Order: sequence, then structure tokens, then C-alpha cells
Amino acid sequence: MKRSSSKKKPLKHNKSVKPKKVSSQKVPSGSVIQFGTDGWRGKIAEDYTFDNVRRCTQGFAGYLKSVYSPAQLQRGVVVGGDRRFNSEFFAAAAAEVLAGNGIPVHFCGGGVPTPVISFSVKARNAIAAINITASHNPPGDNGFKVRDENGGAIAPDGLKKIEKLIPKNLTGVKQLKFADGKSSGMIKEFNADAQYIEQIKKLVELGPIKNAGLKILVDPMWGNGAGWFSRLIGGGKTQVIEIHSDRNPSFPEMGRPEPIQPNIDVGLNKGKEIGADVVLITDGDADRCGIGDEHGQFIDQLRVYGLLALYLLEVREQRGAIVKTLSTTSMLEALGKLYNVPVYETGVGFKYVAPKMMETDALIGGEESGGYAFRNHVPERDGILANLFFLDFMVKTGLKPSQLLQKLFDKVGPHFYDRIDTIIDAGQKESILKKLKANFPKDIADRAVVNTNLSDGFKFTLSDGSWLLIRFSGTEPLVRIYSEAGSHDLVQKILAAGKALVQ
Repeated sequence: MKRSSSKKKPLKHNKSVKPKKVSSQKVPSGSVIQFGTDGWRGKIAEDYTFDNVRRCTQGFAGYLKSVYSPAQLQRGVVVGGDRRFNSEFFAAAAAEVLAGNGIPVHFCGGGVPTPVISFSVKARNAIAAINITASHNPPGDNGFKVRDENGGAIAPDGLKKIEKLIPKNLTGVKQLKFADGKSSGMIKEFNADAQYIEQIKKLVELGPIKNAGLKILVDPMWGNGAGWFSRLIGGGKTQVIEIHSDRNPSFPEMGRPEPIQPNIDVGLNKGKEIGADVVLITDGDADRCGIGDEHGQFIDQLRVYGLLALYLLEVREQRGAIVKTLSTTSMLEALGKLYNVPVYETGVGFKYVAPKMMETDALIGGEESGGYAFRNHVPERDGILANLFFLDFMVKTGLKPSQLLQKLFDKVGPHFYDRIDTIIDAGQKESILKKLKANFPKDIADRAVVNTNLSDGFKFTLSDGSWLLIRFSGTEPLVRIYSEAGSHDLVQKILAAGKALVQ
């Protein structure tokens, strides 16, 4: 289904079209569906199937009915997806189940950035969203994200309720054919772009960026961010050159559409080759960002978070809380002290960050993976807006990316970061957990452990402020080992120590 604009019509049910209840005397049970760090993800055609998407949607419909009154349910749910294989058709299957449950659908189709879908919840006064995307996962995966009426991630207790309401098989799953849903007014197709663009214009001055004379290399990683920067800041003195902008679900020239090395190396090299002032990167669904400097060097996401916080605090002179996950940079605590703003630390994932942002009216919230959310927008990661804010930082200060980084280090000191991802078998997780719990280190890399945080994994803070974090991915069979320290060599020593603890 393609996105299309159409005149507004009331979302009401035509009683002459009855939803179909999928049932059978012998319906086999489907696989167990669990929500990880950010939604449910699986292998396409293995566990991520049309039937399982329908089951998952039925669970979400049941959850919405338990939270909202019948009148509130008529505000509807936004449904869309990314550019992965069959995403627009998986999205249509989800729309059919919502419609079958008497919940109107605002359908924006495939190829829609995650932040655009999230903002559409607020723009259309909907109660929730379903987003078909596996974000940065490998090509063979797809996923199912849910969002609340603020456009943000649903808190962990809500996700557990949804999981419990997912039927074991197709018995009880209700659905209304897409064509019947459209004809009855239960499924309304719309183009989500215009309202999002108006929102962006309220948050950042596009004119000065458009006429700054910058040369910008954009790498949307074959994903939903393709074409957006050309639309927003093209047509002036600034040049916008895009690569990897077609739809290609196999994601050539990268292992996955995740904005970290080596996936971004082609983009960084191209930026250096053409003499770009900056390289802007968005991941597969455009909710995360990556930055390359004028020398083609990657600025890791912890440093980008520090830079974005500095931009809002110093250039924009805004004040408010900072929300970070425990895998994110300690530079934020230093900035919090300098500018007298509170800093809150949460577990990993926007299911923790978004509720804390709402609770504290936070200025910015973010995580180690390159997802940042901003006040006066939605409590959702927005890779498009984050990149635009970075460009505005460059324009307003007249500094190149490497000079901005030095400006940050002048305030908080140099910080280096790296991460190791190790694939594990399902049976290894419990044995690794048992070993870690029984062997808390007293020192790491010749530095005493002064604090241990077990809220989401195993985080060890050392005597010089450096840290090691060991935690299991919530979306993939991986154990992740993170470290931040005052030098690159020390980071590698700490990571080696972490790897030894795991092995």
C-alpha cells in the first residue's frame, strides 16, 4: 500500500461489513512473542509471519480496550512501517486486525520514518501506533513496535500486559479485510509527511542551514531517511549528496542498517572523497543518527549525545532535565553540573527513557545506540531532527564537527568509548549470568571498582570515573560489553577485562 493523501472523513464503522473471526477446530499454537528492548523482532518467514503479526496485533487491541473507553478507542491507531521486505503488507495485516476489533486505523503505509509515525499519533489525536520495523537489525529480520498516545514507547509494565493478551493461536483473532476497512471508513489512508515537516520547522531554523554553503553527505542506509534532508534543506547554497537512498532490503555495502562501523565506512569514505563538511547518517527506520566529521572520522554516539546536550544548553540556552540510559556517556553528568540541570539514569531502551522524559519534562533523552528525543516534540528517538540540530550547531557557531568536539572536551575532558558484541546461544545466557553474579570483580584494568549497578546488566564504575557494562541485548541473541574511559587504550583494556569475565 502506498501512502496517499485524502480528504478527512469521519472514522466510523459501517455495520453492514462484519469483521471476520479467524477460528478453527485445530489451530496449532504459534511461537511465543516477547517484547525486548524496543518491541518484538524475529526472522521473516520463521517466527515473523503474517499469522504472528495478527496474533501480536490482537494482543495489542485487547490491551487498548482495557485502557481506553469505547469513545476514546474511536480516536484510532496509527499504523505504518519501514522499507524492509513486505513491511507495508505486514502493516496492512495489523490494520485489518485493529479494524476487526472495532478500532479505527490511520494507515500511512511503508517507507515512513519512525519519528514521523510517532509524531502522527499526536498530530492526529490517536491513542497509539503500530510500527512495522526491525530498525537496525540484519536484513532477514522484521519487527513490531508499539507506541502510546504521546508517540513514545510504552512502559515495561504495559508491554507485559500486551504479551499476556496475545492469543496462543489464530483462534479469537478478529480481522476485517483491508478493502472492506477502507470502504467502511475503519481504515483511513493518509500521508504523514506534511504535518511532521511543519513540526520540524517549529523546532529548527531551516533557512540558515539551507543557505550556509555546506557540503553534506547523507547516508540513509537504504532506509526511511532517504530524501528527507534534500527536501528539508536542499535547494539553496548548501549541497546535499545522498548515497544508499534506494529501497534495497538486503542492505548492500553494510552488514545491517546500524549507524556504527563498519556499516558506515562506505559513507565515511565517500564523505572524505568529496570533501564533505559533515556526514549525516540515519539507520533503517531513521530514528537513530550517526555523524562523520570533515575528515571522514566517525563521531561515536556517546560524543554526539554530549554535543547535542551542549548545543541545547549553551547555544539554545535551554534548561531542563537530561535522561540517559546506564550505557550512555558520563559526559552528561559533567554537563549537568556545569549548567545546573538534573541528570536521570534509566535502564537501556526507550521503554524506560520515554516515561522518564514525560515525568521530568526533560530537555533531551537518549541512549548509547544513537537515539535522541527532544522536548516540545515527542518522547521518541528522531534521527532526522537530531541531525538537523547538529547542523544548526555548526551554523550557529561557525565550527566544523571536529572543532565542536574539541569544544565539548574543553568543558568535560576527553572521553573515549567502544563496544563489543558477542553472539551467544540461548542456553549460554543463564550460565553467563550465574558466573557474573558469583564473581563480582574488585578491580578492573588495575582500577578499583567503586560502584556496581545491577539495574540492567552489570555496570562497574571504576575509581577514575571510567566504566564497564555487560548486558544482554533485548532484541538479539547477543551479549554486549561497553566501556567509556579517558583514553582509547584504557577502553580496550577494560573491554578485554569484560570479555574475560563473560568467557
